[in-house]
Amino acid sequence: MVIAALEVRLRIPGAHSLKEKRRVIKSMKDRFAKLNLSVSEVDDNDKWQSAVLGLALVTNDAGFASSVMDRVILDMEDAYEAEMVDVKREIIHL
Repeated sequence: MVIAALEVRLRIPGAHSLKEKRRVIKSMKDRFAKLNLSVSEVDDNDKWQSAVLGLALVTNDAGFASSVMDRVILDMEDAYEAEMVDVKREIIHL
């Protein structure tokens, strides 16, 4: 079993309320739903212009896990409403 995890710190400069921030986060979560990833906001919950997302994938193929995480990072880099500030990535083989 292979577990791939990302922790992504985002800056959302256009958010002027928690409602606007949640809209941006929901849009990102919906985009990754088709990849069968678990996505959750794990920190900075009450800050308007920042968020920390945790993403996880369980599979039996490390190459697949790595390619999915690469795709997620590229998609987040292309997100026009949020800017990636920091990414932590880990792949665990059990």
